[in-house]
Amino acid sequence: MKLDGARVLLTGATGGLGQAIARGLHERGASLLLTGRRLDVLTPLAEEVGGRAIASDLADRSAVDALLSEAGRVDVLVANAGLPASGGLHSFSVEEIDRALTVNLRAPMLLAHALSPAMVQRGGGHLLFMSSLAGRAGAPGSSVYAATKFGLRGFALALREDLAGKGVGVSVVLPGFIRDAGMFAESGGKLPPYVGTKRPDDVARAVVKAIEQNRAELDVAPLPLRAGALLASLAPGPVGAVQRKLGSVKTSESIWGGQTEKR
Repeated sequence: MKLDGARVLLTGATGGLGQAIARGLHERGASLLLTGRRLDVLTPLAEEVGGRAIASDLADRSAVDALLSEAGRVDVLVANAGLPASGGLHSFSVEEIDRALTVNLRAPMLLAHALSPAMVQRGGGHLLFMSSLAGRAGAPGSSVYAATKFGLRGFALALREDLAGKGVGVSVVLPGFIRDAGMFAESGGKLPPYVGTKRPDDVARAVVKAIEQNRAELDVAPLPLRAGALLASLAPGPVGAVQRKLGSVKTSESIWGGQTEKR
């Protein structure tokens, strides 16, 4: 998929990662439709990248239809919007669980459902979904978040198979811990010294690469963390026991303590 001149709908553009992704897409010549809840953040970003700002709160179950009506033609979807949804299961209200599912999983699925037929008819397009390494391996205090990210990853990979040979690519990007901006950075959580991080620009480059090369999956994390997530997906019991001995519970508590109010 060539991004130069493509109309790209980017959700979650008000967050730090969203802004980095917007700039990365702009550098490749994309025409950007930027969405998020805060017009005070969206408007100057849209002016910077020559895009268009559309206010939309995907926690509202009726927001997808209104957003699509406002956006018009979309050649590329970058479904980046998401809620932290961290913490133990019973720390959530039913309403908070519904909100996490709505924003992190339901909205991207509905956007793909609405946009993909026209892409197939045109014989071109791309759908990119922002999952997480939490969509590959479970960790303490992330049951709700992992459910949404495992689900989004599975949806994307299966949809890729459905659309194979129809000119429409599907990718999923899985960031690990990102410093300077995004959910982890804003939580104020502390990581053990052996756990590395990546930058928002690394996520932006992965998004561009996934779209332009039609990559199925791209991880954005240092090699040891990627390897650990892969091992955890293959042997969750033993790896989980090792993680607990290394202090994964304490690490998770430091992260979700700074995210509870953002559910």
